[in-house]
Amino acid sequence: MLKILFGLLLVINGGLYAFEHGYLNSLIPPSHDPLRLKQQLNPDLLKLVPLDKEKAEAGKAEKVAAVEPEKIPQAVEQPVEKPVEKPAEKAAEVLACTEIGNFDAAEAKNFEAKLTTLALGERLSRRQIQENARFIVYIPPLANKEVADKKGGELKRLGVDDFFVITEHTALQWGISLGIFKSEEAARNHLAALNQKGVRSARVGPHNNVAPKLAFQFRRLDAATRANLDKIRATFPRQEARACI
Repeated sequence: MLKILFGLLLVINGGLYAFEHGYLNSLIPPSHDPLRLKQQLNPDLLKLVPLDKEKAEAGKAEKVAAVEPEKIPQAVEQPVEKPVEKPAEKAAEVLACTEIGNFDAAEAKNFEAKLTTLALGERLSRRQIQENARFIVYIPPLANKEVADKKGGELKRLGVDDFFVITEHTALQWGISLGIFKSEEAARNHLAALNQKGVRSARVGPHNNVAPKLAFQFRRLDAATRANLDKIRATFPRQEARACI
């Protein structure tokens, strides 16, 4: 029995030795496909990559795939332009406040009389202004009011409308004022213009009347009323319009 076992061990050991040293390769059919090996393209360029490196490359590819979608340019949402609203039609322009002056007592009375046609009511107010007049262009005092009024009629026929008869009890009572100016030059220029119209009796002199003047203030005037006011003011060329104080 021992001889049989010893013989089997020798056969097995001999078979393992022959297999390990390739003596039995001719008896074992090859596991490779020779035809597929011949059809490979550039087999010399193939490289075997260790398993751990393959995993690293696969992880890197997954990260790239996760980032790529963020690189895809997204359509930028364009802001929607709101339609431009057309401004509402402007209401009629309203004059906040303007002032016209400075009038002496007689001029103020004449100016105020013409304003009655505008029916201004509370939109009209008055304020006194203390100023020192400089020079006056005037026609010396006449005999009485009737003569002064007759002289005024002659001035109108010559095209002179901006004047008034001096009625105050002063040295020039029943004279005719043709303008009061802050400088002698301005007064003489006005006198020269009157002479060209045929006014010969006028002269220039100092004006010492320090009586307060009147200024008229107008508020909340619509365009139509303002246009009518401008027409009235045009008949008083020495009076200026300015913003209210």
